[in-house]
Amino acid sequence: MPTFDIKIPKTGESVTECTITVIHAKVGDLVQEDDELFEVTSAKTAASVPSPVAGKVVQINYTEGETVPVGQVLLVIDTAAGAAAEPAAAPAAAASPAPVVSAQPSASPVVEQTLTKGSLERWYSPVVLELAKKAKVSQDELDKISGTGFGGRVSKADITRYIEQQKGAPAPQPRAAQPAAAAAAPARPAISAPAVSVGPEDKVIPMDPIRRIIADRMVQSVQVAPHVTSFIKVDITNLVKWREAHKDEFKQREGVALTYMTPFIEAVAKALKDFPRINAAVDGYNIIERKHIHVGMAVALPDGNLVVPVVRDADKLSRSGIAEQVSLLAAKSRQGKLSPDEMTGSTFTISNYGASHTLFGTPIINQPEVAILGIGAIEKEPSILETEAGDVIAVRHKIYLSLSFDHRIIDGMLGGAFLHAIAQHLEDWKQD
Repeated sequence: MPTFDIKIPKTGESVTECTITVIHAKVGDLVQEDDELFEVTSAKTAASVPSPVAGKVVQINYTEGETVPVGQVLLVIDTAAGAAAEPAAAPAAAASPAPVVSAQPSASPVVEQTLTKGSLERWYSPVVLELAKKAKVSQDELDKISGTGFGGRVSKADITRYIEQQKGAPAPQPRAAQPAAAAAAPARPAISAPAVSVGPEDKVIPMDPIRRIIADRMVQSVQVAPHVTSFIKVDITNLVKWREAHKDEFKQREGVALTYMTPFIEAVAKALKDFPRINAAVDGYNIIERKHIHVGMAVALPDGNLVVPVVRDADKLSRSGIAEQVSLLAAKSRQGKLSPDEMTGSTFTISNYGASHTLFGTPIINQPEVAILGIGAIEKEPSILETEAGDVIAVRHKIYLSLSFDHRIIDGMLGGAFLHAIAQHLEDWKQD
């Protein structure tokens, strides 16, 4: 009986174990390729795991709620049961974890060949194979691509990135090991939480897996980065009037709502291009300025938890493109359908605490980023305006923005200049 082992995936670079939150399948179920099998959470993220093969579930080794080391087999699928719907896998797949190597000599380019789905440890989805075939990527090249998907699988984003790199400059090489002088700073002393007494009438509520992740990451962030927060009040009257005048037309034309998150992401993306030091990370005593601008947006879930989906290459998207991504990612967040790729890789994050009518706050940096923008509630207030006829009092729409930044590499002047650039873009919003 040919079988395929479904293992606990590695959801982050330093992740060693995951907690199983939901198992969608049971022994005896017939599953198709890409059917959701189970959901896991880790110290990095929470995600659903799809089936890479079609077949029948014949074994489940763990139960919901268990914390399991990465790489352990959770389900075993009999692929013979799905043979009618799935092309036969390579016979050597179950026997050896070695990658499938092209029969062509590596020295000569391969123009036409049959790309295989690969072995147990190196499996490719139909989408990846189709993109590789169209771009004339050889099996040998495909086997060498570093995957960022579950268990190191090559995702659609990975193959697309590889193809784009081949069209231009050679693919970047892995970052060289850092010299000893640039090693991480000595570990800080461990900090223990105070003992907490529980009264007989108190209610003890265990944190769910996502809340545990949030708790750990918030503690990590304030321990790693010295936080400083700057504030600015912004007159967004022009923006409010523009949105009110165009939101119905925009919804009819684009099919998605025009929320305030769209212009804020647009403003942030423009400012990050002008201030690349904000679009960065810290590695020991090295500053890494990111080439791409990937903006994360915090989304509150119905259960009270929080996730941060990512709008990738926000600076290259049109206003309609940003609005479409915001709508899609927000919907997938609340439905619990975000993929790991959609929740990782952000270079800057926005937290909209104004949605809960909060005027201003001091958000915690989403590591390994170095800054986060907080958006307060929009309020009407009387303001003094300078006109040719003299000063007048008018009702304007105002909002507080806050920028929490890592004082290791961002000083007050730089943080203030970046925050002012965002404010200026929003205040100068054009009606057209």
